[in-house]
Amino acid sequence: MKRLIALTLMVLFLSAVPALAEEVKIGYVDLQKALNTSEAGKAAKGKIDASVKNYQETIKTRDADLKKLKDELEKQSLALSADARSAKERDYQQKVKEFQRFTKDIQEELQQKDADYTRQIIEELLKVVQEFGQKEGLSMIFEKSESSVLYADKKVDLTDKVIERYNEQFKKQGGK
Repeated sequence: MKRLIALTLMVLFLSAVPALAEEVKIGYVDLQKALNTSEAGKAAKGKIDASVKNYQETIKTRDADLKKLKDELEKQSLALSADARSAKERDYQQKVKEFQRFTKDIQEELQQKDADYTRQIIEELLKVVQEFGQKEGLSMIFEKSESSVLYADKKVDLTDKVIERYNEQFKKQGGK
């Protein structure tokens, strides 16, 4: 029985030696850099920035209206009856709450858009990374982050090559 186990282990070891002798090629990709510097990433950032700029104008206008309403309330407060003053204060507080809800909704909407763009680009980048790894005969490709790669020689950094291929793919799709 011991001979059978020893023989089995030796066969397994000898069959693994050729696999170990193959060259192992590895690399890493900085997905954050790819996300920020790819054409798709820049286009997504431009869309988000345009939305922010558009909303900033609306927010600025509504904020100015609220300040104007508050100033009027303060000026009229002595001339108004207690009931009228109370009604105007409630109206003002209601408009402040609406404004706060509006700004919170905008923030959530912009964060969701950003997350959607990011998710789509990362999914597309991962496809490019997989195709790149297969074509280049790489054994493994790591994602460069503080928790994954503690050290890596710049020679195995595939980020720029992946960005280049992704940009080509992005252009072919019409730069959506």
